[in-house]
Amino acid sequence: MAKIGIIFGSSTGNTETAAEKLVDALGDAEAKNITEISEDDLNGYEFLVFGASTWGAGELQDDWEDNIDVLDDADLSGKKVALFGLGDQEGYPDTFVDAMGTIAEKLKAGGATIVGHWPTDGYTFDDSTATEGGKFLGLVLDEENQADESDERIAKWAEQLKKEFA
Repeated sequence: MAKIGIIFGSSTGNTETAAEKLVDALGDAEAKNITEISEDDLNGYEFLVFGASTWGAGELQDDWEDNIDVLDDADLSGKKVALFGLGDQEGYPDTFVDAMGTIAEKLKAGGATIVGHWPTDGYTFDDSTATEGGKFLGLVLDEENQADESDERIAKWAEQLKKEFA
């Protein structure tokens, strides 16, 4: 088992692609769909990264909607976790990457320590449940409007995580 588990849900493939790029950037990591994960899997990783896209007006992606309860049973106390979210800041500026905020609330309730906060600079949105202290709770990607920035953002965030996971 790899040291870092990257757990994602993906409907169109964009979140899965981002997860795979993170595997390459982080090393000693593996990506799995949330539909394939048990609490034992989550407990087996030293570090966790969770990725989700936001659908409609702030809703979880279907794989996450159906399987988020696995977070309730895992022992996340003190575990360092990071989040990444995909959203559309122009189409949904009032609920931008809210799915990441929903997952973060579950993780915090389970005692996890969230690392990997990301600046809101360079994004244009009105509201998001995925912000705290003026930063996003994790990496934000917008494949609809800023796809050309995703690879660089992933690379920078991976370097940040390597330090924060150490």
